[in-house]
Amino acid sequence: MNAAGLLRQLADEAHAAAPTAPERSDQRNSPRIEGDGDTSHRWRAIWISDIHLGTPGCQAKHLLDFLKHTESDALYLVGDIVDGWALKRRWFWPQAHNDVVQKVLRKARKGTRVIFVPGNHDEAARQFVGLHFGGIEVAEEAIHHTADGKRLWITHGDLFDGVVQCARWLAYVGDWLYEFTLKLNRILNNARAKLGMPYWSVSKYLKHKVKRAVNYVTDFERAVAFEARHRGLDGVVCGHIHAAEIREIDGTLYCNDGDWVESLTALVEHADGRLEIIDWGQVMRERESALNAALQPALSRPANMPTQPQPQAEPSPEPVQA
Repeated sequence: MNAAGLLRQLADEAHAAAPTAPERSDQRNSPRIEGDGDTSHRWRAIWISDIHLGTPGCQAKHLLDFLKHTESDALYLVGDIVDGWALKRRWFWPQAHNDVVQKVLRKARKGTRVIFVPGNHDEAARQFVGLHFGGIEVAEEAIHHTADGKRLWITHGDLFDGVVQCARWLAYVGDWLYEFTLKLNRILNNARAKLGMPYWSVSKYLKHKVKRAVNYVTDFERAVAFEARHRGLDGVVCGHIHAAEIREIDGTLYCNDGDWVESLTALVEHADGRLEIIDWGQVMRERESALNAALQPALSRPANMPTQPQPQAEPSPEPVQA
């Protein structure tokens, strides 16, 4: 099965599972159905991209945790959600990857507006632009209006990648090398974990240290920001280069939501229009630390020590002598 076939299958499953009447946004406070999880973060809009479902490097379980604990009025899937390039080479689709798709479909059914802007790795979905899959809108690009009046252009960004557009074979080679680096990264970090050392990303190190890679990222950011400015918009939200960022470039707001292979990042809009990069790996670490701190007193208490002082038994009355 190719990527386009997978999308059709998921769409059929979504239609089969869809309720007769979708929930409205004002119904979101109704009781949750079993298994929906608890939401602890709510934002006006969320942008995620470069999930690369269909590859061993995809952090599907961490993404499921993110989707479980977050809610928004709009959820933008900014390309490379399903990695069609990788699936053509080798079929890889564990249950966690299917769970991610089903979780997004459930959000759409419950009233979240979900907009999918395909990227180069899931370019097969571009043939479905203008259609809906289980409540998910497929769009070539989108415009988002923030609460404070900004107009943001939503695009994956691959159209501004000269390697993808002009030397496609080189893009495939680069993709293969990136997968190899991720595999090496997993082996290295398994060894580091056994030694009690923290996670360290090989590919991130190379991106920040290799001069040509740094220049490529800078040129990409400037090109995307220039196009947004040329369209008369206030800014752009994109993905593609796996480098989360919010900054102004010549007066134009440039936002990149990062990726879910290494960074575990998302871009979010608060109720007042403020934009922020969320590092979900850090959120999970802080949550785990807080849980450990809360459990520590109970764990440090000796097992035979009573949790509460036990009431002393009253002495039995002595028998009365006749």
